[in-house]
Amino acid sequence: MTMFRFTTQLISTGCLIVLVCAGCAKQSPPLKTEDNRAKTSQMSSRAGSSASIGQMAPDFELPGLDGRMIQLSELRGRVVVLEWFNPDCPFVKRAHGPGPLADMAKRWTAKGVFWLAINSSGPGKQGHGLDRNRRALTQFQLNHPIALDEDGRIGRLYGAARTPQLYVIGKDGRLAYRGALNNMPFGELTEPGASARHYVDLAIAAVLANQPVKWAQTKPWGCSVKYARP
Repeated sequence: MTMFRFTTQLISTGCLIVLVCAGCAKQSPPLKTEDNRAKTSQMSSRAGSSASIGQMAPDFELPGLDGRMIQLSELRGRVVVLEWFNPDCPFVKRAHGPGPLADMAKRWTAKGVFWLAINSSGPGKQGHGLDRNRRALTQFQLNHPIALDEDGRIGRLYGAARTPQLYVIGKDGRLAYRGALNNMPFGELTEPGASARHYVDLAIAAVLANQPVKWAQTKPWGCSVKYARP
């Protein structure tokens, strides 16, 4: 009888330990490493994007370098190009130096297109700051405005991941193109033997002519957007 009682108590104790441990496993979430946090942030950024081809481009209001606010909805009736920008990104430097962005904005703004560069670099990140972006106007001889998105809210809203990354919005306010400048980062074709495709030029021309955009969404290349930590 004594042995029976001891065995019963041992089994009961063992079951209690298993139940307690199982409860602990359910209550204790796995630790998040730095890599996991980064992946979670990236997934949230992509999931939070509401800029879809053929849909109304999300409205926003951002300050320009002169302090005046720029609101997308006030530009309805014009073709609008949004260029995600970082003056210290090597891809941006080349595109605005000997590359196609050296005169692209000037060519299209002369035809009535509104071109807006948006810098979503957070405080302390590469390319951030009012003074740095004011110098960029002279450095790259820009005639179009730069807006600062220091908290990254608009960049995340649009799912901007690279600099340069561009969006073309039609006169009706719908998103017509999102993606890469062309298929030649640093002036080299991404696919050997492929033909050069200037996606943004083609998209703007199609929108102005009220024609469908052949390549409406492409994979952007460039530096990662230097968002502030969420």
